[in-house]
Amino acid sequence: MNARTVLSLILVAAATLTIVGSVEGAQPTGVVNINTATMDQLQLLPRVGPALAGRIVDFRESNGEFRAVDEIVAVKGIGERSFENLEPFIVTSGATTLAEKVKVPRSNDGSPKAVD
Repeated sequence: MNARTVLSLILVAAATLTIVGSVEGAQPTGVVNINTATMDQLQLLPRVGPALAGRIVDFRESNGEFRAVDEIVAVKGIGERSFENLEPFIVTSGATTLAEKVKVPRSNDGSPKAVD
């Protein structure tokens, strides 16, 4: 193999790793309005399944609209760590624009990592 072939293979490998890395680390964009979202829309949020989505809707119906996103920690099952994962994706006004499930990677100790 000559130097030109080796260099070409290295460039192709580097480009492939860059593309794969950016696709794997890509997060969906958009937000969920926690005051108007349906159960299905709430389940697009990281670590929110049917039970937690139901508690968010129930809380909203019992207590009125959330005035600020940090009030969501009053919902049973959402603590500070969960809020850190949710905060980039939740709003209290405007349209829900998130269209696909947000997945939060787990840390080495098995707990969810906060989203940057």
